[in-house]
Amino acid sequence: MTFGKRLFDLVLALLLAPILLTLIAIVLVTLAFTEGRPYFYVAERMKSPTESFRLWKFRTMSLVESDSGVSGGNKAARITRIGRILRKTRGDELPQLWNIFKGDLSFVGPRAPLREYVERFPAIYGEVLKSRPGATGLASLYYHRHEEWLLSQCDTPEETDRVYCETCIPAKAKLDLMYQKHRSVCFDARIVYDTIKKVLD
Repeated sequence: MTFGKRLFDLVLALLLAPILLTLIAIVLVTLAFTEGRPYFYVAERMKSPTESFRLWKFRTMSLVESDSGVSGGNKAARITRIGRILRKTRGDELPQLWNIFKGDLSFVGPRAPLREYVERFPAIYGEVLKSRPGATGLASLYYHRHEEWLLSQCDTPEETDRVYCETCIPAKAKLDLMYQKHRSVCFDARIVYDTIKKVLD
């Protein structure tokens, strides 16, 4: 991550912190009265082909003993009532402010992938993860909802994995590499603005 990009992240995080921390507190209180503990979902993600970190989100699904892979229609029944609202508004991602302060994430970049997909597709992620993963990005803006729709049609873990690997990963990689080619502080600022505008629409 360049000095300019890191400085942009820290300045923006400090500017947004009062608003985001207030929203985090509201969500925590809501979860305390509706869902109970644990309030957070913490999972391994990759910030480079060889480096992992712990990504923080609000929990939106009921707990199971073991879980793996991306969320498809086969996991839909586990999404809680509050979880559906959080996912729709991307409120479940508010705790990622901590990851941004730590430097695990940038505000803008590719979505941080699971280790299993980085290991299965080293050529793709070897290029994509030359950019620090972000809380939002071109793929988040222009493909996220379509990806959710595609995966929601999947009834089994096997079908979810197939659709994600054959369709979603290549499509997102194209957008991530497009961002990588044109990235700049101004481009990041525009993507952040468009993301906030889309959430508020």
